[in-house]
Amino acid sequence: MFLSFFIGLQQDLKLVLVAPVVCALFRLSFIMVYRPGRSPRGEWRKRWACFRYAFWWGLDFNAYVFLYSLVLVSLPGAFLPEYFSAGDMVRTAGLTVYLLVLYTAFMGKMIFYYHFHDTFNQTMRLAGHADKKNFVDIFFNQNHGAWILLGYIPYALLCYHGIQYLLATPVLPYVELSSPWLQYGLNTVVFLTSVLWFYWMRYGGTLDHRKKPEWDELPAIVKEDTLLSKAAMDDLIALELVLRAPLDEMLLHDDAESEHVIQPVLPAGAALTDDPLRLFRHEAGGPRIHAPKHIFFLLGEGHAQAPFDPIYDELNLMEASQRFRQDQHTVAINNFLPAGMRSRPSVVGLTAGVYDADLELNEKMPFWQGRALTSWPEQLRRLGYRTEFWYGGGLGHGSLEHFLPAAGFDACHSGFDICPADAPRTWLGIYDHVFLNRAAELIREQDADQPVFHFLYTTSNHGPYHMPMDKLGFDMDRVMPAWSGQLKHDKMAWRKLGGCWYADQSLMHFVEEMRAAYPDSLFIVTGDHSTGLIPFEHGVIDRREPSLRDGLLTSFAMHHPELTAGDAGWQYDRRAYEYPADADGAHCTEGLRVLFAVSVIDGEAGSCGDAVLLDDGGYAGRLPESDGAVPAGVGQGAAAAAGYGTVQG
Repeated sequence: MFLSFFIGLQQDLKLVLVAPVVCALFRLSFIMVYRPGRSPRGEWRKRWACFRYAFWWGLDFNAYVFLYSLVLVSLPGAFLPEYFSAGDMVRTAGLTVYLLVLYTAFMGKMIFYYHFHDTFNQTMRLAGHADKKNFVDIFFNQNHGAWILLGYIPYALLCYHGIQYLLATPVLPYVELSSPWLQYGLNTVVFLTSVLWFYWMRYGGTLDHRKKPEWDELPAIVKEDTLLSKAAMDDLIALELVLRAPLDEMLLHDDAESEHVIQPVLPAGAALTDDPLRLFRHEAGGPRIHAPKHIFFLLGEGHAQAPFDPIYDELNLMEASQRFRQDQHTVAINNFLPAGMRSRPSVVGLTAGVYDADLELNEKMPFWQGRALTSWPEQLRRLGYRTEFWYGGGLGHGSLEHFLPAAGFDACHSGFDICPADAPRTWLGIYDHVFLNRAAELIREQDADQPVFHFLYTTSNHGPYHMPMDKLGFDMDRVMPAWSGQLKHDKMAWRKLGGCWYADQSLMHFVEEMRAAYPDSLFIVTGDHSTGLIPFEHGVIDRREPSLRDGLLTSFAMHHPELTAGDAGWQYDRRAYEYPADADGAHCTEGLRVLFAVSVIDGEAGSCGDAVLLDDGGYAGRLPESDGAVPAGVGQGAAAAAGYGTVQG
């Protein structure tokens, strides 16, 4: 019986590379068609990186060829001799069908790229509303549809006979041992190895699913090349990413529905006009503080509001931040929404001033060449600040190494680059205290006369929470004595709570160190998004599920020696969950731009809206790479807006 399985397994292994080779040939064809006449000389390293990464990434789908043959042919063939004899025919038919699917996806991508200069994206989800006759006309008359359809015949025959030829090659003889127990042991090892082999391929050459190839990990040398970066993604993977993401309902609205949806957000008594942004015009009330030489914006990974809420006081997770908030010059907000529900959309939203709408601006190549006028670094540059971005992880995540400089940051630093090679790290980045201590050293070393804005983003408060919390100072008996006896026996809860406490301690240690070095600094401490760390399952409160508030709100606190709680329009009370209705804008991330980018800084102010409304009614959009020259075509009011004597947004 196992002899049949052993022979079938070898037949399965022969076919493992067929689909990856076909994908590689399609990839080469795509590059040759859309980069005609371009010699590969001088870019062999780049192309090798593209094909190498694409091979492993493509196994996300191609590995199932092996699983199909193993489960549907080799395993039943080991028990059914008649089925075993027909196994090669089943393998050939199944793989041929799969290769025809690859051909279909490839031709679809070629056509899609021809029309949209992009691989499959959300645009294809709208095809159901298009004129089908127009589709047919374009397919046959513009995209050589007849030749594509005729191509199925020679392609299918070539695949069929190629697979037959591979399966006809010899196999290794079955290994027979003298001891039955050793034989059973060997058979078991072979079977389990075949299962591990599938998972190893499925995860792109690793058994750790977190290390699976994906867009974020695409080599930088490939990502910098627009065409090769698109070629590195197999067609079925591109399709999966599009189909897996739900279609935004707003894309299906007609004009009447769109007008109905926007009515609730218009000012009272206002009607939808041809220029709706003018309805939201605001003017800043003037500076609240003198322009500080140093501004520190600390974005803590998972630094959420929930641990600050009094119902979770006994967990005491934010004891360091609580001391910071008790300072008379610290303004804190208990109701603050993130700029995005995930890390990178939040960072990008804060940086670009365009808040998360599933746009993924960091992955849009036009935003690698220029920036929106609402870009935070751009506005601060107009206030005379040098801007620097510090990240505890690698800037290759989410194409930040391309997006952030284009957004206007004068310098970007990765924790992997500024910290020693042996610095303790998680899979995401350098331990927070090590990263922030090193950043503090470099900030002091490079301190100059020019005002500087430092955007620091940490990584440690993130799963799987494998850091040695006890060695990092987390003593549950001291921090949360009321719950330590119960929670310390839940290792996952213990690690998550410790990670939250440790991350907050690291942030506040950095704040204290920089306050001592630069007393006049402005500090802003917030989080990228909330995270599910409250151990409801242990009964810390009566509720067993997180509320909407727990799952959404991030922290927010701002400190400067000239600020008081009254400057924000209310008195801060940690036990108050709501603020007066006149605390306009303070409940959301836009409040950060109102309080900080416009109102609090002495000098020429920046814009506070999603676009700058010019005096002549135009809108200044994306800025070119320049010294701040006003984009062409925005009208004579641009000169006045560039000075920002009066803020309009």
